[in-house]
Amino acid sequence: MLSRLSAVIRVAAGALVVGMIATACGGGDSGVTTTADGKTVLRYLTTPAQVQFPELAADLGYFSKVQLKPVGETASGPVSIQAAATGDSDFGSAFNGAIVKLAAGGSKITSVVDSYGADAQTFNGFYVLENSPIKSARDLIGKKVGVNTLGAHSEFVIREWLARQGLSKDEITQVQLVVVPPINTEQALRQGRIDAGNFSGIFRDQGLARGGLRVLFTDEIFGDFSYGTYVVRDEFRSEHADAVKDFVQGTARAIRWTQVTPREQVVERFKKIIAGRGRGEDPALAEYWKSSSIPAAGGVIADKEIQLWIDWLQRDGQLPEGKFKSSDLYTNDDNPYANGTFPPGSGPDGQPVEAAP
Repeated sequence: MLSRLSAVIRVAAGALVVGMIATACGGGDSGVTTTADGKTVLRYLTTPAQVQFPELAADLGYFSKVQLKPVGETASGPVSIQAAATGDSDFGSAFNGAIVKLAAGGSKITSVVDSYGADAQTFNGFYVLENSPIKSARDLIGKKVGVNTLGAHSEFVIREWLARQGLSKDEITQVQLVVVPPINTEQALRQGRIDAGNFSGIFRDQGLARGGLRVLFTDEIFGDFSYGTYVVRDEFRSEHADAVKDFVQGTARAIRWTQVTPREQVVERFKKIIAGRGRGEDPALAEYWKSSSIPAAGGVIADKEIQLWIDWLQRDGQLPEGKFKSSDLYTNDDNPYANGTFPPGSGPDGQPVEAAP
């Protein structure tokens, strides 16, 4: 399993470089295309060995006006949303703090539906060795903590946790965040190259199964909480309103399908999708899926999920006071679970959400 997973991560790392080069070149909008039957083609970056909610929506037959077209791969939320902002793709997904930072830099983007979160089954945790002297936030001062990337989920969450535990801004800067690919985090921790590490999904499950790890804290510090959203360019949303509306309603229905469907059925559906893509991915990795991780029915965005990170960036001095309020950066207008089209737990005409054959 690890050898297959290593291959997947190597592919993702290569794709990340390609994505960053394409973004650096400022590719811009290459022009919206339509299919023979009039559907708008939405370009996006895939994630190796994972099924994104829009991909699930397409497989379930929930789109009527759009068709998805993969144009590359990425293992990074910031790259995903930057590609959307520059027109190299038509939608992307990332941690909400990264989205706020991108908007603060001048990118005209809007969050339209949740993409991931944390709950009792699906979460990120920061772990130390079982015999580590690190017991509290203060014990991390002067220590190295492994995270998958800077400027995204892991960095924001650990710094917020450190602040909530009473560390000053100066003390927080003394906690050294080190970029370590997720596949190498366990080894780096066990070899003493880092003092704590961020784990999630397959890497957490495998590390805990081998024993000797102890959780320091998890990103459930906010309870069940959505951390990321799908974004589209404001210009694209204005010019292709019907396509964006269809994208959002289909994605919301796919999210809701995973929320109300037995896990075993979701996993089998994911395996079918992964196997059918023909990209050399291992469908068995779908077994590590546990939940949608999104608390709100259909991924309806909650104001606090954006405002929290606006406030954080303002406190950290990275965002001027009053530059944004959360409602400037997201909308639920197209989400059928927010605008009353579908009641939570239902699909079209109030019927239970069901999958296409």
